Amino acid sequence: MTVIDSNTLADRIEDLLPQTQCTKCGYPACRPYAEAVARGEANYNQCPPGGAEGVARLASLLGKPVIPLNSANGIERPRPVAVIDEQVCIGCTLCMQACPVDAIVGAPKQMHTVIAELCTGCDLCVPPCPVDCIAMPPVTGEATGWDAWSPSQADAARERHNRREARLAREREAAEARAAARRAIGTAPAADAPDAAKASNVATTTANAAAPAAPAADDAEAKKRAIIQAALERARQKKEELAAKGQGPLNTERVSADVQAQIDAAEARRRRLGLAANDVNNADDANEADTPSTKH
Repeated sequence: MTVIDSNTLADRIEDLLPQTQCTKCGYPACRPYAEAVARGEANYNQCPPGGAEGVARLASLLGKPVIPLNSANGIERPRPVAVIDEQVCIGCTLCMQACPVDAIVGAPKQMHTVIAELCTGCDLCVPPCPVDCIAMPPVTGEATGWDAWSPSQADAARERHNRREARLAREREAAEARAAARRAIGTAPAADAPDAAKASNVATTTANAAAPAAPAADDAEAKKRAIIQAALERARQKKEELAAKGQGPLNTERVSADVQAQIDAAEARRRRLGLAANDVNNADDANEADTPSTKH
């Protein structure tokens, strides 16, 4: 019996995955799922975007029988694309932070837009949206699974995901370096204090350069609050309409730890402000939810 190296096998499995990075398989991205399958820790029928054909491809590679897609991970369906309701969006940036392939562009308190040709239909931008302004309409007709996707699209999505992960790693390292420089002020010997202070000043300057500028005047701030208040009021009305129809947010059961942490942080901000979990009719809450830590 030939033994296949698990790393090499993981590479071959990953090449057969659609690279939507949707986490429906139960893993944070396609690569960790491929590694788990290679180690025998996950089954090869847990990828809804790949559908039945995806299961068949993996079964052929692994020399195993073709089995049905595990319904616990989702269903095979036409590929959707995220669409943001511009009349409801409040520019909180949470959808941008959740998108695994940087397919959403925008700025804090500004309208966000989905680049349709880059969207993998992963659904991950839906749960963190505090005003439920993102829809996921299907765009491939009756085509599902690999009939609704292509190897070239998968390769492009994987490249964007890898670039995003590398960028986030650099940002984390930079943040840690700034924190270390600040700590050095209190721990460095007196002779080294000027150097520590200089490092801290550089870090502070860098952080300030990345931070959004403060409003130039009170009337500008008041205008921003009025715009946000109007958007939140529209969002409240839309939520009431959806509730009356028995509709609600999508994909709220299986989200990655990072996305869930963003949702939890938003709820914590609401509690800190003394707001109910479902109360979006407050401009201060929108300001608190403005966390442009991820650059696009």
